Formats: sequence, structure tokens, C-alpha cells
Amino acid sequence: MPKASALSDAPQSNAAAIWALGVTQIIGYGTLYYSFSILAPSIAAEFEIGVEWVYGFMSLALLAGGVIAPYSGALADKHGAARVLSFGSIGATLALAICGLATDAWLFLGGVILIELASAFVLYASAFALLAQATGAKAQRSITYLTLIAGFASTIFWPLTTWLLQSIDWHQIYFLFAGMNLIICLPLHLWLTRFARTAAARPVAAVAIEPVAVADASVIFLLVVVGFSLAGFVSAAILFHLVPMLAVLGLGASGVFVATLFGPAQVASRLINLFLGKDLPAPILAVVSATMMPLAIMVLALSAPSIPGAMAFAVVFGLGSGLFSIVSGTLPLALFGKAGYGKRLGWISMGRLCLSAIAPFALSLALGAIGPKPSLWLLAAAGVVCVGVFGEIWRRTKSGTGVFTASRPA
Repeated sequence: MPKASALSDAPQSNAAAIWALGVTQIIGYGTLYYSFSILAPSIAAEFEIGVEWVYGFMSLALLAGGVIAPYSGALADKHGAARVLSFGSIGATLALAICGLATDAWLFLGGVILIELASAFVLYASAFALLAQATGAKAQRSITYLTLIAGFASTIFWPLTTWLLQSIDWHQIYFLFAGMNLIICLPLHLWLTRFARTAAARPVAAVAIEPVAVADASVIFLLVVVGFSLAGFVSAAILFHLVPMLAVLGLGASGVFVATLFGPAQVASRLINLFLGKDLPAPILAVVSATMMPLAIMVLALSAPSIPGAMAFAVVFGLGSGLFSIVSGTLPLALFGKAGYGKRLGWISMGRLCLSAIAPFALSLALGAIGPKPSLWLLAAAGVVCVGVFGEIWRRTKSGTGVFTASRPA
């Protein structure tokens, strides 16, 4: 994890809040998102259904999470993101416990839907909104720090879930994960509620980032939603299937090791951006990060079952995904400003999750129907379209027909 000195340019209270959010995001993404692909085969075997139907459950759940995302964003704007995060921790605890209690596929489906509903309140969108509300002009920098810490979620929870599954069953794992959200995340989010109140009472920073609005801001926002939706589709398809897909491609047990490279690559990309790309405009960073994802998929499609090729894929995809996590928070803030930021992130999340909802199920069907390599080429094509969308946003902002940011006295 990053050294504490990396946060030295933030006030001490801000640094503590970022570290607290980092811990809760690691646990949140690890228990609610990354663990699913490891547990899915065991769940399907117990319920005597095809594993593609378990991924179909996740697709329905992602759709439900997308529908509620604008509502959770509006609540973050109105009542404070820290309160939304606390509510989300309670919801995540209950949802994971229901999954653990599930004795049939229908009850498990209900639990998974509740997991994604809770995710809309407890993951990055709400965490970014809190930083925008509490850290003022340092919000974009704070978001980068947070994604740097939270990038370890997959590195920790893919092997942790695999190891746990060797000793206990998936029901017990869900109970353990529920306990982590209740005992660790909820107290931290309650503390962040107090921190947010204290931050609100601090004097306003001397410089703030304000957007310069123009006539086609709605067009830019639509492009942002489409771009993030395509990126979410590609990312969800890969990440939900990463370990089993690598096994199908012929890597066997080495797939788990290869998958663990994804998290460190995410962190590495954020460190590089922190120290070398801090002045890079958000639209350019979006193009760079979007380009890495289809490039990585092409490497895997061309090289499998080569272990070095799979390692290169995991690293490049992780680099792109790591940068994209930053972009998902900083690009809307840079283009449109702080006002209504939570609700705007909610609408972006709605578009992203609604398209991502079909990704796990669609890729599961494609893997069975046409095989892994043709499926990878289809995902790469979707990634190329995503690059084109963010390229258009960059062109519009660069040419002066879009929305810009400018530093102005507060």
C-alpha cells in the first residue's frame, strides 16, 4: 500500500479520511464484487444449475443497482455522502447474510440483488462524493489517493476467497464477509460522518475548481455516460470471469497467480499518475486508460495459453483499469464541477451498470457458444468503440466546443 508520506500534501484529517475510505472500499469491492467469480461455480453446483445462470443472477442485480444509482447520488448531495455510506454498510451486511442463508437459487438471487442495491450506496460513487464534499479544491487529488489504496481489493480478495473456499463453504464465506462490513466498515463510515461535519465547518479554500459551461454540455455528458457504460461492460465481463476464463484458455491453476497481478498493476498506474501525470487533463487520461483495456485483451487473445502473455494482459488491463477508476471520479468533476456531483455520478453509474448488467451473463454464454478467443475479440471491439467515444470528448474539449475547467478564486 502507499506510504503515509504520499498523502503529505493533504491535511492530517483529510489523510485519515482517505485511509478510512480506502479500507472500506477494499472490503466493499472485495466482498461485494471480486469474490463472486470465485464462489459462482460452488454456488451453481449446490443449486444444480448452470454457472451461466449464476452470472445471470448477477446481471439482474447489476441492473437493479444501476436503476437505484441516481437516487443514491441524490441522497449523497442532499444528506451527505458519509451518511449514505453508513446506510450502505448496513445494507451490505444484511445482503451478504441473506446470500449466506440461501437454501435455493431464488433466495440467493434476492440476496445478490440486495448486494448490488447496497453497492450503489457504499462503493466508489458515494466515496468520491464524500471527498468532493469534504476536501474542497483537493478533491481530484484525494480521489487519486483513494483509488491508489483501494486498488488492492482484487489482490487481497481473489486469493483470500480461493483460500477460504478450501476450508469452509460459500455460505460461511458470505457470513464472514457480512461480519467484515458490519464490524469494520460501518464504524469507519460512522466516523466519516463526523469528519464530514467537521470539514463542512472549515473555511473554504482560497482556490476552487469551477467549470466553464457552454451550450453543448448535455452532449458532453451523454458522451461521458456512453463512454463509461462501454468501459463498464468490458471491465465487468473480464473481471467477473477472469480466473475461470484463464483456466479455460489453458492456464489451469496458474490463472489465480496471473489474476493477482491485476491489483498491483492498478496501484502502479495510480502511482505513476500521482507523480508523473498529475497535470494531465482528465479527458486525455480517459483516452489513455480506455486504450489499455482493448490492447490488453488483444494480447491475451493472441498469446493464450502462454503464461507470459497472460501476465502481460493482466498488467496492461490492470494499468488501464486503475487509471479508469481515477477518471470515473475526476472526469465528471473536472467537466461539470462540484454542484450536483453525487447525482451526476449516479446517472453515470446507472448507464454503466445497466450495460454492465448483461456482461457477466453475455460473456458466459459466449464462452460456451463460440469459445474464449472469439469472445475476447468481441470484447476488444467494444473497447475500441469506447476509446473512440472518449477521443471525441477530448476533441470537443480541446477544440473549445466542450466544457473546460478553470481555477478561480472561491
